Amino acid sequence: MKLTEDYTAILISLVLIFIASTGITFWLPSIAWNNFSELTTAIGLLSVLTILILFGLSFLILWISSLLKGEPLSLNAISGYLVIFLITFIAHVLTGFSPAKGVGLEIVIFSLLIGLFISNVLSVPAWVKPVLQTELYIKIGLVMLGCGILFGDIMKAGSLGMIQSIIVVLTVWQFCFWLGKKFGLDDEYRTMLASAVSICGVSAAIATAGVIKGDNKKLSYIISLVLITAIPMLLFMPYLAKAIGLNNATAGAWMGGTIDTTGAVVAAGNMLGEEGLKYATVVKFSQNVLLGFAAFAISVYWTYAKKEVSNKPTAAMIWERFPKFVLGFIMASLIFSFLIPTELVSTLKTPLKNIQTFWFALAFTCIGLETRFADIFNKESKKPAAVFLIAQVFNILITLAVAWFIFG
Repeated sequence: MKLTEDYTAILISLVLIFIASTGITFWLPSIAWNNFSELTTAIGLLSVLTILILFGLSFLILWISSLLKGEPLSLNAISGYLVIFLITFIAHVLTGFSPAKGVGLEIVIFSLLIGLFISNVLSVPAWVKPVLQTELYIKIGLVMLGCGILFGDIMKAGSLGMIQSIIVVLTVWQFCFWLGKKFGLDDEYRTMLASAVSICGVSAAIATAGVIKGDNKKLSYIISLVLITAIPMLLFMPYLAKAIGLNNATAGAWMGGTIDTTGAVVAAGNMLGEEGLKYATVVKFSQNVLLGFAAFAISVYWTYAKKEVSNKPTAAMIWERFPKFVLGFIMASLIFSFLIPTELVSTLKTPLKNIQTFWFALAFTCIGLETRFADIFNKESKKPAAVFLIAQVFNILITLAVAWFIFG
């Protein structure tokens, strides 16, 4: 019996969580360096052994996943996986470089940029493509994200952060969806763009694509827009916030509600200090919490809006559209909120975060390798890019107003 990709991602994630609870982690060793001489010292024998073990175990997981899905990979795929693993490792090394750490650039950004360079300047060999399983990697990461979003933490995040998130998400989503119609985009593009801009960037775009069975090329394009836009936002928004005289709480809430990747939010918040980081994280966390609710709402809307029969859509049709990996996300959150002792949750927090980041990094490497600007920035893509950028500007302005009203 074959499993769908969603159920495969849930099963693999639960196994990884169990293995992490035994003290075994799936993460690249920490590497900090200022120059090449320090780099060669930092990558010692122990690091090399850890990297080799991680490579073998992660490929084994990929191979088992392919069997579960009924799409078995041959052992020859190990050479293709080696390519994306090495790119991800190089991205990890670059994040350890002091200047990169100083501005908070994270591994997923380097993974994407290296992949984009190879895809657009060089070429991606055909034997690499079978292991470019972007959705599987990122769904594993999304399920594991639930381990860090606890119901107790939601209460600690505060009602103000949740109020801002609800107002912004509803307003920006509707604006982007409406704007997409004015530009003549199809409903599929409009829905994915609106979710990416308003909720939580890449995660929301992927969840929405799963709900509506969106086109992978459109999804890759939207993800590229989100990540490329996040870089200048995280670098310049903290300075802009100071220039216009925002206090740290308002500035943090502003950036938490507009910057579309969690790592970029943390990086920007760090530039504001401890208070700014706190409020940026609270608001971003609140938006992440809304992902599951948004996925369900979109699945209901899409089933009714796109029904192919004259009869009223049934619960079974809604269930068929619903992204099952969101259930894994909720399951992980419930387990870590109510079934696992607090002390163990604290112990596992960092290892699980590292495992989650590793799978996200693999996914962004694949996104880069699958994305060609020649295919993206053509006549057909100008309108989606314009909609995204205009909606992002609207997002920045409306979130600033709401953050100032609530936290100012």
